Amino acid sequence: MQKTVPAKLQAGDEIRVIAPATGIKILSDECLALAKQRFEAMGLKVTFGKNTTKDNWDMGGSSSIANRIEDLHQAFDDKNVKAIFTAIGGNNSNQLLDYIDYDLIAKNPKILCGFSDITALLNAIYAKTGMVTFSGPHFSSFGMLKGIEYTAENMQKMLFGDGKNQLHPSPEWSDDLWFLDQNNRTFIRNEGYWKLQDGNAEGTLIGGNLCTFNLLLGTQYRPAFTKNTVLFIEDTENSNIAEFTRNFQAIIQQPDFANVKAVLIGRFQKKSEVTREQLEFMINRFAPKLKGLPIIANLDFGHSTPLLTIPVGGTAKIDQGGIKIEA
Repeated sequence: MQKTVPAKLQAGDEIRVIAPATGIKILSDECLALAKQRFEAMGLKVTFGKNTTKDNWDMGGSSSIANRIEDLHQAFDDKNVKAIFTAIGGNNSNQLLDYIDYDLIAKNPKILCGFSDITALLNAIYAKTGMVTFSGPHFSSFGMLKGIEYTAENMQKMLFGDGKNQLHPSPEWSDDLWFLDQNNRTFIRNEGYWKLQDGNAEGTLIGGNLCTFNLLLGTQYRPAFTKNTVLFIEDTENSNIAEFTRNFQAIIQQPDFANVKAVLIGRFQKKSEVTREQLEFMINRFAPKLKGLPIIANLDFGHSTPLLTIPVGGTAKIDQGGIKIEA
């Protein structure tokens, strides 16, 4: 299957917001208005899927599978739409995988961007079509009043520019509930990346939210770890070191894990209480399977802010010069 890289965004392009997981009702009007304003300031026109409405909400906290699929298909089929952003994450994107018209997507490649539960969509679409997708901010991420600069800068490098990014740690990060009080925020100085194991590697980026990615194991929707894969993983505040270790173990036990040549780990939330020492212990326990692999943690992706935009199906190069990614 041939890899396809969607066209980059330009001023004047239309982006479509859809809600393949949790419905848009959970988002405040203020958040939606600010996010729309931010994208319009980038020169983009913002439209919403017809089923992405405040009143379209069921017991599962989302719209029906049929409605969510309709919005996804219409966004890919609409020639005016150049990129699709998810409204927010949730818990049920994998409900859609059996109903997606992957041929439609393959014939109409365009940017799809989101993270967390959207990991299921990003990886399934890449696995089935070869189209590069983007693990990056939701539309609602841009409803953040303060601390959005790093997220916006890195997203624009990947989606507007040449699709290349030499990664640098953010100066500070936050794990607060920013949407509850936009003016009173807590920011923490970033101590930089944790180089847990040295080495050089170059390969195809696969991954995202670990517990969501693991939902794809044993299905046709999990991208194969082809020769020279760079795995990137993160998890939510509910994942302490024991939970993270058992989920990582499941990845290591995949028959094609031998093709993984590097592991990048996103920042843990404070509630997880995962330390560098705990990760080093985990890596030592799995040493026979991880021998020679560069392993770097505390990167700016996951469920804290700010966020990198990482291409699923793109490439990463890791050496003494740092980490470079390219769509």
